[in-house]
Amino acid sequence: MSQLENKKILLGVCGGISAYKSAVLLRALQQAGAEVRVVMTSSAQAFVTPLTFQALCGHPVYTELLDPEQEAAMDHISLARWADMILVAPATANFIARVANGHASDLLSTLCLAATIPIALAPAMNQAMWNNPATQRNIDTITRYGYRLWGPDEGDQACGETGPGRMLEPETLLRRASDFLKPGPLRGVSVLMTAGGTQEPIDPVRFVGNRSSGKMGYALAEAMRDLGAEVTLVSGPVSLNPPSAIDICTVQTANEMRDAVMARVEECSIFIAVAAVADYRPASVAAEKIKKRSDSLNLELVRNPDILAEVAALADPPFTVGFAAETEQVEAFAEEKRRSKGVDMIAANQVGTSEGGFESDRNSLTLLWEGGRESLAMMEKSHLARQLSERILKRYQLERGVDE
Repeated sequence: MSQLENKKILLGVCGGISAYKSAVLLRALQQAGAEVRVVMTSSAQAFVTPLTFQALCGHPVYTELLDPEQEAAMDHISLARWADMILVAPATANFIARVANGHASDLLSTLCLAATIPIALAPAMNQAMWNNPATQRNIDTITRYGYRLWGPDEGDQACGETGPGRMLEPETLLRRASDFLKPGPLRGVSVLMTAGGTQEPIDPVRFVGNRSSGKMGYALAEAMRDLGAEVTLVSGPVSLNPPSAIDICTVQTANEMRDAVMARVEECSIFIAVAAVADYRPASVAAEKIKKRSDSLNLELVRNPDILAEVAALADPPFTVGFAAETEQVEAFAEEKRRSKGVDMIAANQVGTSEGGFESDRNSLTLLWEGGRESLAMMEKSHLARQLSERILKRYQLERGVDE
């Protein structure tokens, strides 16, 4: 049986040339077993008529916020309660700006504001509009609100330009909807993660840190969420948009990260330490900026807490996964770390090369656990995160006796 069988999807269509693909998407959703209702903005009707969607879905198409007949049943509330999810495809820059600012100027934006169900947007716009700082600010806002962002794709555009902004193809959106609505194997499981690096202050303007971008941790947090887990992410300073539907706690130092983890760890079933936590911090922090008054500066460092080891040593620890970033003898050092800290699994990768690791969009991993190992080849971190999440799921189920 399809994962979309008997699922109720409210399909929102905004005004863009990609609106013609929404008709194909509607048919694909129905063929997968979903029950679909369509809401169109006024500008969408300039590209595709409501009659097209009505003929395809067999139901009236909703277009007006203040329709006397529809409003008798308070459709902007009842529709939001009827659906299992709202999928807006295409979602224009204008529509994204409206929902980012809480506007309810038409039926579709009002539905999104009234909805307590998941909302996914499939952006479609010119590449310059997508890259505009205002759009990116709006994207950051809606992801913090919990909106899912599916796309955009990159390539040739109707305007003749090339770049990011193409709506994902209907078959891709169908797969995303199916994956999202299916019961995840980690549904109801609490996952606590760390990501990014830490910054240990030297004075008000300087710190000891590392090159961790947080990309791997954020990608893995999204992958665990997509398996149905309830994810809490304790993040050091990063330049990344926060993932949707994930509880994020931001910290700066190793001690702050340790305190945030220990305050939450008793509630989690899986703990994944992806963060590159600074091993040492300055013994004292100067109250004012240190001036260049000599040719050398002696900086005394003291050891930071070992968060991973502390979690693994708890009386009733969660299933614990660590990361090991090494520049040499990667597997040997990672195995030593796994044994000494007593973690269930460790993911090791080589850093300091041009091929992957810190600051890169690509990475490879060697996974180690008691009596086993597996290598995951170099690939995009988003794809690698999905493969890693599946391996974590498998080891968690095997070692904790959890039914699949």
